[in-house]
Amino acid sequence: MDGGLSTSLKAARGRRAATDPIETARRARWVFALSAGVTLLLYLVPFLQVIGRPLIYISTLVHELGHGIGALLVGGEFLKLEMWSDGSGVAHSAARSAGGHAFVCAAGLVGPAVAAAGGFALTRRRKWARIGLVAIGVVLAWAMIFKIRTGFGLAIAGAVAGGSLLVALRAHEDWAQLLLGFLSVQLALAVFSRSDYLFTKSAETGAGTGPSDVEIMSMMVGGPYWLWGAVCAVVSLAALALGAWLMLRPAAGLTAQRRPVR
Repeated sequence: MDGGLSTSLKAARGRRAATDPIETARRARWVFALSAGVTLLLYLVPFLQVIGRPLIYISTLVHELGHGIGALLVGGEFLKLEMWSDGSGVAHSAARSAGGHAFVCAAGLVGPAVAAAGGFALTRRRKWARIGLVAIGVVLAWAMIFKIRTGFGLAIAGAVAGGSLLVALRAHEDWAQLLLGFLSVQLALAVFSRSDYLFTKSAETGAGTGPSDVEIMSMMVGGPYWLWGAVCAVVSLAALALGAWLMLRPAAGLTAQRRPVR
């Protein structure tokens, strides 16, 4: 009886810890700090940079998926997606109007930031993180079957989808939270490391050289290309700020706990 009671008490404590708002806020901060620390090591330690290289491909994949999903949102078509080992990619899509086409371009530019913000918000709780990884796996599986048409793109999407689903369905929730936080940090960094693309008129990909996304936006709706680059930059930064706040905000209970009692 005593052993059973002890086990029940431990299980109850575990459930309270998993749902306690103060513990949730502390865990989210540790996950963010650990994800950022691991990322820093990947870029600073020479022999680990070979591991960091594939992370660039993830931002390309999300960027191109942003174009395709943007096309579907405005009633257009998402025809196919191509990716190459130089880190470039192209999403072939169609829209019904010039404004719709501009939206498709913008959706790819802000896609990594929006995805990072969503990942940060879901990383707040372990169960949400598991759901987020399942969603990543399902979306990428759909893209692999219906949209991605290069072997390299299939390999990258397959690796991310497989890893996400494996951790979500088989690993402990702590690992799901850490993986989603890590992926979100990578996408957030890509917003800054690849920000020069927001202010260039041309883009060079495995398919050749053509106008950049912001130049296409300029052609479709007018205005200088750099203006649309600045708009996309502001939207991306706002999305990241919101996502980071949703993940790292202090718990209401923590604020109340620090208030002096009189």
